[in-house]
Amino acid sequence: MSDSSDRSLNLHFLKEPVLRKLCEVLDKTNSKGWRKLGEMVGNDRRFRVSSDEMEMCSLKVLELEGSPSRVLLRLMGDRGCTLGHLVDLLQTMGHTEALQCVKPPGIQILIQPQSVAIIVGHNLRLSCYAVGKAGVQFQWFKTKEEVGNLVISPVQLTDAGFYICRVNCGDSFEFSQWAQVDVLNVATSYGLGSHSLEGRLKVVIQPQGQRLLVGDSLQLECGAVGRPIPRYQWHRNGVPLHFPEASKRRLTVRRSEEDANILERLSTDKVALLIGNLSYRNHPQLKAPMVDVYDLTNLLRQLNFKVVSLLDLTESEMRNAVDEFLLLLHKGVYGLLYYAGHGYENYGNSFMVPVDAPNPYHSANCLCVQSILKLMQEKETGLNVFLLDMCRKRNIHDDTTPNIPLRVTANIVFGYATCQDAEAFELSSSGFTNGVFVKFLKKRLLEDEKITVLLDRVAEDMGQFDATKGKQALEIRSSLSERRALTDPVLPGDSSDMALAHNRQWAKAHELPESMSLDFDCGAQIKLGFAAEFSNVLVIYTHIVKKPEDMFFCQAHVTNFSPDLDVDPKEMNRETPEETGIYLLSSSLPQHCLYTRLSSLQKLRDPLGFTVCLQGSFKAMDELVDWTTDVNIGKPLIARLDLYRTMRRNSCLQTCPMPHSPCHSPRAEHLHHHPQDLLSPHCSSPYLDVCEPLQGAVGGSGCVSSTLYDNCSFSRYGCTSSDSPGRASIPIETTDDINELQTVFINSLQFNHQ
Repeated sequence: MSDSSDRSLNLHFLKEPVLRKLCEVLDKTNSKGWRKLGEMVGNDRRFRVSSDEMEMCSLKVLELEGSPSRVLLRLMGDRGCTLGHLVDLLQTMGHTEALQCVKPPGIQILIQPQSVAIIVGHNLRLSCYAVGKAGVQFQWFKTKEEVGNLVISPVQLTDAGFYICRVNCGDSFEFSQWAQVDVLNVATSYGLGSHSLEGRLKVVIQPQGQRLLVGDSLQLECGAVGRPIPRYQWHRNGVPLHFPEASKRRLTVRRSEEDANILERLSTDKVALLIGNLSYRNHPQLKAPMVDVYDLTNLLRQLNFKVVSLLDLTESEMRNAVDEFLLLLHKGVYGLLYYAGHGYENYGNSFMVPVDAPNPYHSANCLCVQSILKLMQEKETGLNVFLLDMCRKRNIHDDTTPNIPLRVTANIVFGYATCQDAEAFELSSSGFTNGVFVKFLKKRLLEDEKITVLLDRVAEDMGQFDATKGKQALEIRSSLSERRALTDPVLPGDSSDMALAHNRQWAKAHELPESMSLDFDCGAQIKLGFAAEFSNVLVIYTHIVKKPEDMFFCQAHVTNFSPDLDVDPKEMNRETPEETGIYLLSSSLPQHCLYTRLSSLQKLRDPLGFTVCLQGSFKAMDELVDWTTDVNIGKPLIARLDLYRTMRRNSCLQTCPMPHSPCHSPRAEHLHHHPQDLLSPHCSSPYLDVCEPLQGAVGGSGCVSSTLYDNCSFSRYGCTSSDSPGRASIPIETTDDINELQTVFINSLQFNHQ
């Protein structure tokens, strides 16, 4: 690549073939793709790209031959980003394939330096070997300081740190990978010579027992030597800890007046049930719940929640899903329920509307959130969080007055997407996006803050959003008296055998079928693979692994599915994920396959069996030849739990005085205790963040209206009567975890071009 030799070249002037190839690589890569590049650029003041601009990039997947990477690179070029800057960023990401697009193949690093843990007084040598068109020279740096050849004898504590090698060849250069050196100050009585480090791991610092007073800080240390550098994971009573310091050599559990005892803030488990209802049979259909549930699933999993994510549930399926959720709760567990869909609120009680609810609906057709809270309280949970992304309008068709006696407990948090007797909205523009609530919630969810503080900040962010000012404001109700955060670590307690059995059942219900290779008599072989979009949505893809030399056409597709799943043949075996409605996983699925999306797995009554059909034609034949084989993958994902059943033991129906109603009781003339009597509302004030337009709200009863706002419509999630539009497919892309230690460190480095 001729223009890549000039590191000062602005990205606007990259040659089209180079730009096209680079964008193809960044678009198709998941963990090191354009989103990761955008995250790194967002931390660089020189080329910072906002979250709105990143969202604009993501919408390019909707366009024919649209490229998010091309838009991102153009934005970076607008801010003065050069080829040299881009190369440094890609080097930091470790994206070898992308680097090959923009760097000449003049330098090849054949041996990378390797991280090592070593004892004080031993000898250290870090090696890097490279070849180039001409002679190569090596420069070693410790952080930003050049240190010469990397042979240190003897090693001192001050030699610990991160090292990198710069390989120079004429006017071009290449950086090696980073190598960490950890130096342990221990006696040399372990019989370890410097030669013994290669490929060997030995613990040389053992944790020491301690006796502490209440309020003291706990400090433990464990040290090991070896090459590559050892990794650490702290356990308590045989169970791994999950807070940040639990993966470091030194573990510190601090106590202070503000944070009196972190161990008291440990959850015994964290479980989340996320329900998004969008394909209503008798009411207006929605778009945002699918995206909202998917985004929150990814974020909550990063916080070590066990997440059950479900779309489009009927009344019985919702009740049974709640039942399974309750089985995972026990003493000290953090339970979180998120619901997006149609809803309403009567007399302080919130009702979630299933997709099969009649028009009009009553409490007998819906699930009462407060009745679920009552059952959660009986489990002695450590924290109960309800995030309700629905309208709270009064339902004029429901005149019942529920009476649900709740305990007075200091661990309840309600985050309502909108105020009482108001509507919630979902965004709608030329593309697809989150609802208003999740649009701002997802930016804050990973913050290590008390949950009420986090929601206050979300409310303040929403208050700055012009599109919903005066129409939608987050309301928080809480009885929380302690500092409880969604980031709190998990430290399982002495769970009963029953609780452990339920956890194993949950794990089985989220296991994907194993991919398999199928051999056909003609000599062709195909791969049958699986992916989970939600707990009740399975993706099947087929890929030709090999075919006979004289076969010039070969294609494998799946057919003959159970009628329980109601699969549309027109949306099966498509050449791109998007054609079959797979937008959320499209960037992480293998290419050059045929894709089929199976939704509503909760309706599956029997093990899932289907037929794999191979079609091929040979050079000597004009006709297609078929070969078939039957496959049975059992009950995948949530289908194992049989949510289709009409009645469950321990269902939330048990909290309801009348049959078939979660909280349907005759109108009472005496005073009832409502949740708002127990919970004190939080006040919210304007804060920061600017975003875009919006579309619909989930409401109580009456009518659906729509208005134009800056070329983006709003429509309320009303409980109304109208023709149901077709199923919406909402595109989105996933994000991936990053190696925080390396990224934060490397982002702080700036090398001068020489």
